[in-house]
Amino acid sequence: MQTILQTESIDFMKHELLEKIKSPVDVKNLDEAQLPQLAEEVRDVIVSTVSQNGGHLASNLGAVELTIALHRVFNSPQDKIIWDVGHQVYTHKLLTGRKAGFENLRKYGGMSGFPKRKESECDSFDTGHSSTSISAGFGLAKARDIMNQDHTIVSVIGDGSLTGGMAYEAMNNAARSKSNFIIVLNDNNMSISENVGGVSKYLNNIRTADKYLDIKEGIYNTLKDKKMADTIVESIRRAKSSVKQLVIPGMLFEDMGLTYLGPVDGHNINAMIRVFKEAKRCKSAVLVHVMTQKGKGFLPAERHPARFHGAEPFDIETGLPSHKKEKSNYTDVFSTVMCKLGDRNEKLVAITAAMPDGTGLKRFRNMYPDRFFDVGIAEEHAVTFAAGLAAGGLKPVVAIYSSFLQRAYDQILHDVCIQNLPVVFAIDRAGLVGSDGETHQGIFDLSYLSSIPNMHIMAPKNKWELSDMLKFAVGFEGPIAIRYPRGEAYDGLKEYREPIRFGKAEWLYQEKDIVLVAVGSMVKTAQGIRENLKNKGYNCSIINARFVKPIDTEILCQASKTHSLIVTLEENVASGGFGEKVREYLDYLVEKPQILNITLPDDYVEHGNVDILRKEVGIDAETIQNRIEALLK
Repeated sequence: MQTILQTESIDFMKHELLEKIKSPVDVKNLDEAQLPQLAEEVRDVIVSTVSQNGGHLASNLGAVELTIALHRVFNSPQDKIIWDVGHQVYTHKLLTGRKAGFENLRKYGGMSGFPKRKESECDSFDTGHSSTSISAGFGLAKARDIMNQDHTIVSVIGDGSLTGGMAYEAMNNAARSKSNFIIVLNDNNMSISENVGGVSKYLNNIRTADKYLDIKEGIYNTLKDKKMADTIVESIRRAKSSVKQLVIPGMLFEDMGLTYLGPVDGHNINAMIRVFKEAKRCKSAVLVHVMTQKGKGFLPAERHPARFHGAEPFDIETGLPSHKKEKSNYTDVFSTVMCKLGDRNEKLVAITAAMPDGTGLKRFRNMYPDRFFDVGIAEEHAVTFAAGLAAGGLKPVVAIYSSFLQRAYDQILHDVCIQNLPVVFAIDRAGLVGSDGETHQGIFDLSYLSSIPNMHIMAPKNKWELSDMLKFAVGFEGPIAIRYPRGEAYDGLKEYREPIRFGKAEWLYQEKDIVLVAVGSMVKTAQGIRENLKNKGYNCSIINARFVKPIDTEILCQASKTHSLIVTLEENVASGGFGEKVREYLDYLVEKPQILNITLPDDYVEHGNVDILRKEVGIDAETIQNRIEALLK
């Protein structure tokens, strides 16, 4: 297939086959010889769209032929296809009647970048986090059986997601199924970053088992034109487990009780069609092993799949970002400080869950490989592993995105906090993250972490404070978290840099009447609000909260004596957040000032540009200022 290099805007009329696809049925009506052209047209549209809107490029390009084959064999929406994570659904969306809105992919009010049941009946289950598709698919399969329905359930999962323990829990359960349930393992030998661990090594053994593949292909080719071929092949299929045990030691999936089919070339549509039809005939749970290449058809993504995992808008000709980064982001700051601290402290170790690039730990890994651990997509294990490292006398820093850390709540509570172990949680992508939508917004961490005894939480106002907080956290003897947002690091308020003191906030401006008590990213917003209020003749103070748990009751008591209105600002849901804690404390005071809590609503926030989302949910400077002025009238 030709590498895509077009630079023009999307014009669906130029894609004659894709233009004919109004529903999945239309995929079945194409001639077999037309399918490679359809794949090329789909790739062209995906690359053109993602170059403008950003999105998950490499994973989607790798799954084009796989998706076409699925829709040739199965009948969506009657048959249910469940996509793990959802990083590979763009082709599915284009083939299920949604190409008309595809140019608005990931934009506010436009098409989601993930499966959404409310968007199409062809989306069988909402996803966004990994390792869920087998559990959900098996649930759908059992619901089908109980309701005496007759349709096929297909769960697609990547080899990276297969490192998540939930996938094995589901396979163990599904292996006992006495009815058809199909698991498609999309194996590209790469999750977001390079795959790690025993599962990766095991799959690599299967990939390189040429002897087995040669035997299988030879037998099938010999029999394909013979009478009773199907009967003979079925008998071989039932007996082949013992053959595979001789050639491929372990055969994990069949040992678990799953029928194993493959590996099959994930860019050979006809080969996949044949194996999917075979899988459909199985009266049990079956795993189809499909091998694909991330970034297929777009050379920059083939060469650098990690860079094109969650891509920003880029130039198609070069693959380089359209907008040059001029300032460091918070992840860059974290990366730099971690490397410096690693040089000073030989007990400092770093852990990530399949995100060394995304969390900024790649440099630490290169400098201190023996003190870096990528555990794969296994957040629960990452946290308890860190607890073990801490109990052994080391200083672990666990770097995980806010929305992914939710998965390890039990481990944080039971394995870290009950024992009061000195584990540092570096929580990236906290607050609104934008175009990935509900499953990725980091808007609950202050709430779920605050509920745990022995946990302490900080949030920096700017890049220098992140540096100071990380140094403080590494020296702290107990569980502690630092949450910081995605994107460019705020470089204002450089002159305000009091030393970090446990549980203490920081006066930035101390006046009277109105005081803005802001958490982390909201300090920048508070700056703008204060300037506008000052221009209108109001007195306005700002407190940088610094600590969300414990809150600084001393400074709040002091502020309540000189201010008639206290406004808390946080990029977190209302329930269990910072504002709720401040209000609870102020309720105990005899002379209570008026209080206004600025929070995100207790709801899920959909995808879109962050600035648009902030305005929609009411945490932008203009909306907050209007609410303050309304109270003062």
